[in-house]
Amino acid sequence: MRKTLLLLSLFLLLPSGCKNQPEIDYSSLDQAGMFSTTLNEIKKIKVSNAEIQQLAALKRAGAGDDFCLALLKAARSHNHDFTSGDSAVALSRAGYSDAQILEMAQADKVDELSDDAVMLKLMGLSNSTVQTVMQRREQGLPTLTSEQIGRLKNTGMSEQKILEFINKGLSGPQAESEISKLEAERDHSHTSFVRVHGRRR
Repeated sequence: MRKTLLLLSLFLLLPSGCKNQPEIDYSSLDQAGMFSTTLNEIKKIKVSNAEIQQLAALKRAGAGDDFCLALLKAARSHNHDFTSGDSAVALSRAGYSDAQILEMAQADKVDELSDDAVMLKLMGLSNSTVQTVMQRREQGLPTLTSEQIGRLKNTGMSEQKILEFINKGLSGPQAESEISKLEAERDHSHTSFVRVHGRRR
């Protein structure tokens, strides 16, 4: 009797559990200008409302349908929801191509790399140097942070020398030690110049 009552209770609970599933609203994608064929592809993937908002943000920023779908599929290939819409928009506005952003997505590192990647562009580094840094990070190879590269630029090091420094593959502590030495040399040279200049006066 108890077993029968338990099964009956579970059966009665099932419909209410189904009703608790959030209704998926695709209207924001339609309003953002996504084609119906792409929308049908997205529906097959069974996205969440949060993912739809990320995709809509991409579309409103001018991303193409194929690019949006590729980023969504890249996220799902790594067994998680797509959460990188805002990061992808920031990268695009900083000058990164769809192919470069997709490469980061395929390495599952869009959110991880976006802040540093944008900073590298703002520093005025050439595309080839930025690409080298990004590829090393995507591959998990030792490289410098944007902050460390900025410090090297402040010592007067040329971009070519910075690239050679990066390609040494120094670990974090090793790179920090080398940069600190260069900064100390710069500060010493500056102090010596001020002292000599002062004597002449």
